[in-house]
Amino acid sequence: MVSSKLAANQPDSFAFSDEAEEKITYWRKKYPTDKQRSAVIPMLWIAQKDHGGWIPEAAMRVIGDRLDMAYIRVMEVVTFYSMFNLAPVGKHLIQVCGTTPCMLRGSGDLIKICQSRIGSAGKVSDDGNFSWMEVECLGACVNAPMVQISNAEGDHYYEDLDEASMNTLLDELATGNAPMPGPRVARETSAPIGEAITLLDKTLYDGSRGKRLKSIPNAPAKASKAKPKTKKPAKETGK
Repeated sequence: MVSSKLAANQPDSFAFSDEAEEKITYWRKKYPTDKQRSAVIPMLWIAQKDHGGWIPEAAMRVIGDRLDMAYIRVMEVVTFYSMFNLAPVGKHLIQVCGTTPCMLRGSGDLIKICQSRIGSAGKVSDDGNFSWMEVECLGACVNAPMVQISNAEGDHYYEDLDEASMNTLLDELATGNAPMPGPRVARETSAPIGEAITLLDKTLYDGSRGKRLKSIPNAPAKASKAKPKTKKPAKETGK
């Protein structure tokens, strides 16, 4: 979370966009009529995306009224989850993972770049393009160090970074480009770095080694069908 306190400057009102209303309808239909408060988290997320990456107090009041929740209950949810922001953020919010695997692999260098190019954590750059924060583990430890960047296009991971690739990433965003998410080294997702060196035989994947089974190994024996018993006709007794 960029700030755990409400921003000093607040808009007088808040209203969801038409597109956001469609998403809200989708999420509220997932819950029974008497359980509508369960939609508070998706509604807060939609409000944040609809308001440039942060949630104003007016939005919390709107959501509280829509879900018949006390405003303080909505505020409790917002302040509990670090994915919600209570203050304005840059067009691109950079979340640098600083947990042990990323720290050991150079997240400190990424933080220094953010400090030198953007400013202190939570500060929005003068051009409004960037803000940054340090976060706990984002679950991409194999690809450390990494960042998550949140903007209007989504929330994407950029992995296997170093000083050079981090600077290039910021340059691309600053010029309005949309960098491809994922690793910045020669690897596919979380596979080992470099080209594959095992399981290279193409016949492993083209189906040529497959053979039709004549029987299923270790299959249970078929039970023999018992013949249905037929009633013997009753003997006629003559007088």
